[in-house]
Amino acid sequence: MHEDNLQSQEQQQAPESAFGVLRRFARRPGNAERCELCATVLAADHEHLIEIARRKLLCACTACAVLFSGQSGAKYKRVPRRVVLLAGFQMSDAQWDSLMIPIGMAFFFKSSLENKVVALYPSPAGATESELSLETWSDIVSANPELQSMEPDVEGLLVNRIALAGEPSPQYYMLPIDECYGLVGLIRTHWRGFSGGSDVWQELRNFFRGLQSKAVVQEKTHA
Repeated sequence: MHEDNLQSQEQQQAPESAFGVLRRFARRPGNAERCELCATVLAADHEHLIEIARRKLLCACTACAVLFSGQSGAKYKRVPRRVVLLAGFQMSDAQWDSLMIPIGMAFFFKSSLENKVVALYPSPAGATESELSLETWSDIVSANPELQSMEPDVEGLLVNRIALAGEPSPQYYMLPIDECYGLVGLIRTHWRGFSGGSDVWQELRNFFRGLQSKAVVQEKTHA
């Protein structure tokens, strides 16, 4: 699948893009981002919390983020920061086709409230949810047991099977959920016309190069 295969889909839209929330708060007077719990001024590289019920990201200072580390049943959860490149990840073309995702890119996360794995793919209109059967996900985890360590609500599996010039394909990452929504926001912000335009594809290349630069490589354990 190539770059021009990413097209707008008119399916059920996910809740408000978390990346959009970040952009909205970034436009506050003075352009100073603040912790949404205590109003402390934040550095550019700061923590995030997710409001589980609404899938909504909040900017947070480290002190407030720590309050929600490891809590069960809390309204918010702290988003971790590890990025793992899953080397040797196993997913056949038939498995991918069975997911019925119309483009070659999607992310998956476990929803603790809904007790299921949610599949979302980016589009020029935002994040779009796709149906994902428990059996399909179980097959993927069976072939890739490293996914058992993925933390519900705050970590996701990002699959990129789109061929980007100069980048390896396919790519599989286990990463923070804010990175997933950041990818959605990137596409929504930079997409132009039918095929996206050159800017969005360069932004996508930069995004995945950024992931590669900070990722820990996890080799295959067992199938």
